[in-house]
Amino acid sequence: MQGRMKNKLGRISISPEVIAQYAGATAVECFGIVGMAHVSMTEGIVRLLKGSSLTRGIKVSIDDTNKITLDFHVIIAYGVSIMTVADNLIENVKYKVTETTGMEIKKINVYVEGVRVID
Repeated sequence: MQGRMKNKLGRISISPEVIAQYAGATAVECFGIVGMAHVSMTEGIVRLLKGSSLTRGIKVSIDDTNKITLDFHVIIAYGVSIMTVADNLIENVKYKVTETTGMEIKKINVYVEGVRVID
């Protein structure tokens, strides 16, 4: 389902893919986030996603009331507080996605899929 809004000039539709791209770009800017993760259910392998494939680590759901739920699958830096990184990610994404889209965030779930040592 797409995000939808109306203004005096017409209707606006926002694709979940666009929301995922914006949320992913915001997430990787957060301290402690190494990147998005793709989990292969058949092999049980977690891969670090780069560049344009960041959105594969994010699931966007838009409900009937036009509220967004985001699921992030992330890899974090070794030695940082998982709770602090997750809280920072949630606050930054909630603020920036709400400001950009004008839509309300219902929930943001963060799934830590791995830890990586940063050089």
